[in-house]
Amino acid sequence: METRIDLMTNDFGAKFSKRFAAAGLLIHQSPLPRSTQELVSLRTSQINGCGFCVDVHTKEAAAGGEIAVRLNLVAAWRESAVFTEAERAALALAEEGTRLADAHHGVSDETWAEVCKHYDDDQVAALVSLIALVNAANRTGVITRMKGGAYEPGQFDDFTKN
Repeated sequence: METRIDLMTNDFGAKFSKRFAAAGLLIHQSPLPRSTQELVSLRTSQINGCGFCVDVHTKEAAAGGEIAVRLNLVAAWRESAVFTEAERAALALAEEGTRLADAHHGVSDETWAEVCKHYDDDQVAALVSLIALVNAANRTGVITRMKGGAYEPGQFDDFTKN
């Protein structure tokens, strides 16, 4: 399967992508721990089947110092002993917020309470924004058939500066 359209080289797509990346930069600069951001982004991308985004978040997490065993166990985080209680709460929120069509209740009150127990309001706002943004990015990647495998860590660092 070939990529259907390269939004980075399309005039409208590039303008949209730049604004989208600016929202991502705001989240990146938030008080939500960077490791949590990458774990949540990776898990969301796995659920949505976006190969490009899985590639990005796996490599960015590794470049940021995340260890392989944690990256390898993100898909099975409930059955793993390598994540903190705070990370587990964030991963639960990511799953429930991503699988909205699969769950009649959306995000449970229990999951929300657990998230609020571990994160302050700014971190919760960043976490909710991150989950929404990654879900949108995943849909863009899947719709356009972006492939994983060629991403280099930091590849988009200068994108919002131009």
